[in-house]
Amino acid sequence: MDERRRRRRLQKARKKRKKKIILFSTVACLLLGTAALVVSCRTTEASLDNDRPETVPDVARVTSDAVKKETEVQDGNSGLPVSPEPVSSPLAPPVEEGDNQETEKQNESIVSSSVFPEAVGGTYTVNGRELPIYCVETEEKKVALSFDAAWGNEDTVQILDILRKYNIKTTFFMTGEWVSKFPEDVKALLADGHDLGNHGENHKNMSQLSDAENKEEIMAVHNRVKELTGYEMRLFRPPYGDYDSEVVTSAKECGYYTIQWDVDSLDWKNFGVDSIIDTVCNHKSLGNGSIILCHNGAQYTALALESLITGLQEKGYEIVPISELIMKENFHLNAIGRQIKDS
Repeated sequence: MDERRRRRRLQKARKKRKKKIILFSTVACLLLGTAALVVSCRTTEASLDNDRPETVPDVARVTSDAVKKETEVQDGNSGLPVSPEPVSSPLAPPVEEGDNQETEKQNESIVSSSVFPEAVGGTYTVNGRELPIYCVETEEKKVALSFDAAWGNEDTVQILDILRKYNIKTTFFMTGEWVSKFPEDVKALLADGHDLGNHGENHKNMSQLSDAENKEEIMAVHNRVKELTGYEMRLFRPPYGDYDSEVVTSAKECGYYTIQWDVDSLDWKNFGVDSIIDTVCNHKSLGNGSIILCHNGAQYTALALESLITGLQEKGYEIVPISELIMKENFHLNAIGRQIKDS
C-alpha cells in the first residue's frame, strides 16, 4: 500500500515539473518574441527617420537636429563628391544651335548684381551673436514666399504653372545636387523671374563645419549656378535652418545675405493640403514682412499652393521675392531676427 502511494506521489511530482517546464518555455518564447518585435519596430522607425524631410527651427531658435541624412557619392580616386547625372525634365526645351549663347545673354540682363550692392551691407550682430534675417519690418503689406529645393522635381512644373497664373515671383533655395540633377529646372526658374537662392552644396549642418568648409559648401553651388545660367546668387539659407555666428559671417564674406523664415508651412510633415493653408494663413507670426518657408518635392505643397496664394491675397498681402522684400544696406536686426532700417 505504501509503495503505491509513493509511486502516485512521484507521478504527481513529475506532472507538476512537466507543467512548470512547459509554462517556463511558453513565457520564454513570448519574451523572445516581444524583444524581436521591439527591435523590428525600432529598426523600421530608424529607417523611416532617414526618409523624413528636414526639420526647421522656430524664430530665434537654432537647431542642429538633422532628421534627413544626405548620401554623398564619393569619387574613388579623388575623394571629392561626384556630381550626379542630369535628370531629364519636362521643362527642358529642345536645344538648337546658338541657343546657349542667346540664353546666356538673356540671363546676363537679370543677374542679381543689379539688385544687390557689391558688398553685403547691414549689421547682423545682436547681443554678441550674428543672426540671419527672419523677417522684415515694413509698413507695406508684403510677404515673401520661398521654396527649398533639395529633393525631387516632380511638382516643379505644377508649382511654376500656378505661380505664372497669379504672376507671383518667389525665391527658390537650391542645393548643389538639385542643380546638377535638374539644370533645365534651374533655367526655367530664372526664366520666369524667380530668385535663385543658395541652399548649400551637400545639405550639411553648417554649424558643424569649419569656416573654410562653410565657404566651400556655399561657393560650390554658387559657381555651378553661375556657370549654368550666368546668375550671381546672393541669398543663402542654411540647410535645416542650422547656423551659428560663424556660418552667418562666412556667408557674408562670400557675398551672401543669410535668410531664415518666421512662418513655417510645415508642408514637410505631409499633414495635408488644408493643414498647409491653415498653418500659413493663420500663423501667429504672419504679418507685414514675413518670410514663408515651403518645399518643392513635398507631398501636398503644389496641391495647396493656389489656395495658399489666394488666402494670403484675401488678407491683403502682396507676395514678392525675398530680393524685393529685404533691405540691402543701412539696417540692423533685433533679437528675433527682424530686419529694421537704421534711423
